[in-house]
Amino acid sequence: MERIMTNRLDRGFYKYQEEFEAAALRVLRSGWYILGKELEAFEEAYAAYTGAKYCVGLGNGLDALYLACRALGIGEGDEVIVQANTFIASVMGITMAGGTPVFVEPDEYYMIDTDRIEAAITPKTKAVMVVHLYGQSARMREVQAICKKHGLKLVEDCAQSHGSHWDGQMTGTFGDVGCFSFYPSKNLGAFGDGGAIVTNDEGLRDRIRQLRFYGSSVRYHNKEVGVNSRLDEIQAALLAVRLPHMAELIEERKQLAAAYDAGIKNDLIETPKIRDGAEHVYHQYVIRCEKRDDLIEYLKERGIDTIIHYPIPPHLSEAYAYLGIPKGAFPIAEHYADTVLSIPMFNGMTGEEQERVIAALNAYRG
Repeated sequence: MERIMTNRLDRGFYKYQEEFEAAALRVLRSGWYILGKELEAFEEAYAAYTGAKYCVGLGNGLDALYLACRALGIGEGDEVIVQANTFIASVMGITMAGGTPVFVEPDEYYMIDTDRIEAAITPKTKAVMVVHLYGQSARMREVQAICKKHGLKLVEDCAQSHGSHWDGQMTGTFGDVGCFSFYPSKNLGAFGDGGAIVTNDEGLRDRIRQLRFYGSSVRYHNKEVGVNSRLDEIQAALLAVRLPHMAELIEERKQLAAAYDAGIKNDLIETPKIRDGAEHVYHQYVIRCEKRDDLIEYLKERGIDTIIHYPIPPHLSEAYAYLGIPKGAFPIAEHYADTVLSIPMFNGMTGEEQERVIAALNAYRG
């Protein structure tokens, strides 16, 4: 019996194979591979898709977070509030710019608990970073109000929320900057690394464009120490192929999630919740189980792969041991790290595959 993988990227390719191959050949034959017309066209299309004025294509999602923080002036001595259960890249974007992360517990939807944000604000707080984890939006009107009240910058980490809305508005457009990853497994995935920021601020757009190209707006005239972080022409062209199909791809994932919601009937397993006002695009379908590690082995024996997003909260990672935050400081985030599990969820997943997953989960007795 064939194993059911947590993700099958090849099926996403074959679905639009002719379009992808035509786009790749067009770029290869053009003789122009960096900072060209394909990138300009994708930046314009992606800005329009999100509802933002501007988009800047970058090398990856981490660069988007880091350059967003730099462009907003976050540096040594500045604190940035961020949820404690996020992927470590969110935190690295802050610390690479020189800032200090200040963690806040997540709520029952895995988003930052907006009721805890104000208690974390100090005179050093410069910004709030919201992470739309797993594909669902945080409570953005509340976050906007807090940031306005305290004069804080707002960064959105949208690496997992392409196409997701809060109260009818797309994630990435509530804050000063929205940061995206186009890693191949994302809902809008490239065929390699890629990322972008969206913003309505022309000055921020220009600064990030400068930072992505060695701190230069004019070749060989370097105004600051920047980086080399450019979404290349082939990736931009391939992303432009997938972008017009996003509505149907998201709808397919919602249908898969609905089948899981209806089919999984096991008191040992908690399925994801959706908050009123939020749209979930199911980058991941994340269940929880108190005997998570046992469940992983049980499913593995039955040919079903899973993955944990994420097993170690950033504050307990070796990378951030210097912050001196002890285990137990964020019990909700730590409990999630011990119990969450992402089960197979991908475009092109068959009904037979999903039925196997559901049957296995329902038969689990712990």
